[in-house]
Amino acid sequence: MDEQLVPLNDDFPPPKAKPLTRGSSQSSFGSDKDIDLHHHGEEDTLDYRIHAKHNAEGKTISLWHDISLVHIDDGKTTEYMNFVCEIPKFTRKKYEIATDEDFTPIKQDEKKGKLREFKKGDIFFNYGCFPQTWEDPTFVHPDAEGCRGDNDPLDVCEIGARIIKCGGVRPVKVLGILMMIDEGEADWKIVVIDKDDKWAPFMNDINDVEEQLPGMLDAIREWYRTYKIPDGKPPNTFGLGERFMDKAYAKTVIDECHHAWEMLITGEKERTMGDSHDEEVKKLVRKLSKNSLSALVDNFDEHPDAYPHETDFDEEAVSF
Repeated sequence: MDEQLVPLNDDFPPPKAKPLTRGSSQSSFGSDKDIDLHHHGEEDTLDYRIHAKHNAEGKTISLWHDISLVHIDDGKTTEYMNFVCEIPKFTRKKYEIATDEDFTPIKQDEKKGKLREFKKGDIFFNYGCFPQTWEDPTFVHPDAEGCRGDNDPLDVCEIGARIIKCGGVRPVKVLGILMMIDEGEADWKIVVIDKDDKWAPFMNDINDVEEQLPGMLDAIREWYRTYKIPDGKPPNTFGLGERFMDKAYAKTVIDECHHAWEMLITGEKERTMGDSHDEEVKKLVRKLSKNSLSALVDNFDEHPDAYPHETDFDEEAVSF
């Protein structure tokens, strides 16, 4: 008898978001609609950048700040999140959002003037981040074994069949989370699946991944454990007994990182740091905060109250 797949009930409540308007258009984007990607410089050089632009107005936008965390379809919020792809599956060039550059384009990471790629080989899932999130380098999560955040948007591993292009934005279902320790920093990995993937109806929590795609989670963990070894570094370690936690747990981390991002872009984080943190961390936060403000200056001018501290997706959370 052929195997029959039966969709599961998805009890993850849809997050509520209240999109803002800016003139005749939203002041940021709830999906990939109306977004064009523009390539600047020559690929495989240090100057190469991928910028996102509003295709009607031709204005440059930020893939980190101007894409809403919650996916919006035809003006209505959904239960999905927006995933920004930095490294497409079956590739190895280490692309990432340049968080400290104006409008945060995507660039290929470099070290000592040389472009970086995974020496381990091609990655087997789409890797990227959640926009409007930030892993606060001054915050120690109680399950992070004393490690602080890594100062980046929240990392995401998308396990669907589609190869998502670099800079692509897709709606995804949150399934679970892995607590990785990377060189002394907390580096959460959210596991998601594209909402249109053929396996998506059958996956609604982390246990469904193991049931439908046995070995996938172990493979993800082992990739992250070993991918820096070819660079001469020790294996990464993991918190929480190396377990993948469920989507309810993942949601709490997403909430925390979204709130941290709000604190960053409003400048509130910088204003409240005081003398309790070392000067290097203060400089780091100050640089990101100023960059965020410059990228979002029009939003601040037109919507001075557009950045309330709403952290629970079950409330009226703002989407820029």
